[in-house]
Amino acid sequence: MDTIRVGVIGLGANTRLRHVPGLRECDGVEITGVCNRSGESTERAAAEFGIPKRYHSWRELVDDDDIDAVVVGTWPYLHCEITCAALDAGKHVMTEARMARNVSEARQMLAASERYPNLVTQIVPSPLGLHAHQVVVEKLQEGFIGELREVVVLATSPALIDPAAPIHWRQDAELSGLNMLALGILHETLTRWTPQPCRVHAQTHTFVERRTDPATGEPRLVGTPDSVHVLTEIAGGGRGVYHLSGVMHHGPGPQIHIYGTAGTMRVAFGERDELWMGTSNQERLELVEIPAEKAGGWRVERDFVEAIRGERAIQFTDFASGVDYMQFTAAVARRAADGRAVELANV
Repeated sequence: MDTIRVGVIGLGANTRLRHVPGLRECDGVEITGVCNRSGESTERAAAEFGIPKRYHSWRELVDDDDIDAVVVGTWPYLHCEITCAALDAGKHVMTEARMARNVSEARQMLAASERYPNLVTQIVPSPLGLHAHQVVVEKLQEGFIGELREVVVLATSPALIDPAAPIHWRQDAELSGLNMLALGILHETLTRWTPQPCRVHAQTHTFVERRTDPATGEPRLVGTPDSVHVLTEIAGGGRGVYHLSGVMHHGPGPQIHIYGTAGTMRVAFGERDELWMGTSNQERLELVEIPAEKAGGWRVERDFVEAIRGERAIQFTDFASGVDYMQFTAAVARRAADGRAVELANV
């Protein structure tokens, strides 16, 4: 295509921060149309970014022959419906993460993408680990850690500790689905480096069960947990531990540890990844500098455009990978709901 004409459905915070600037950095790309939740919001976004076409509904945008590709920036509750309709209309699709509300919707999206192999489909990937990714993969392939024994996934904060804070859309199960805290984004990152789990044990808890709905001012039930603990068995025999929380002061920030028979790798996520490594005969881990020629970064929009032009395949993140992490979050939710535990008094 000489010009790829993009329509945006849901021009919210991340679309403003990343997708609009990223698309505009690509040659031969035009953001042609926009549709937000309300007409007023659509008009504001169109005026702010100089987008020529406004739509009253996302279906109008999807059905417009002037649109070649659709960016879905809505909350997860619309990802499946919009994606499938856009593919049926012959549009390439990049959808915001998480992939969907649940694994059933994710599988519908994957099946739709497989019906149209000529169309590009991409999920906005986890940005965690992109900077260090190439070095981590190379070291793992070289056998730096030996045989995989354990992984530890951590991400805690005090973001949800205030009981007076209103409910966030991510705590609304109708909008966000089974997605919990940073579980999906961290698991997606981990499985770029280690095999998928084959068995899951989990517990979750919501310490603040009711919060005020900012739209109505009324209290309502919180639909997602603010504390998540997961144990996994990994294909090949390894074990995993996940601890995520939104109710901890001074807890560990987002990081992944990979432990093997010969060495250890730890990646701490911030503005830039910090990669710490050590062999079994070293006294402590050492910070590893990521060479400039191996450093990754955010190029999601460029990857999408180049895939449409047939110049490269999607690496981060295709729909099959999205289904994998949605299956994991579904398994965590199911095991947590079972509530299977052993009372010590009965042992």
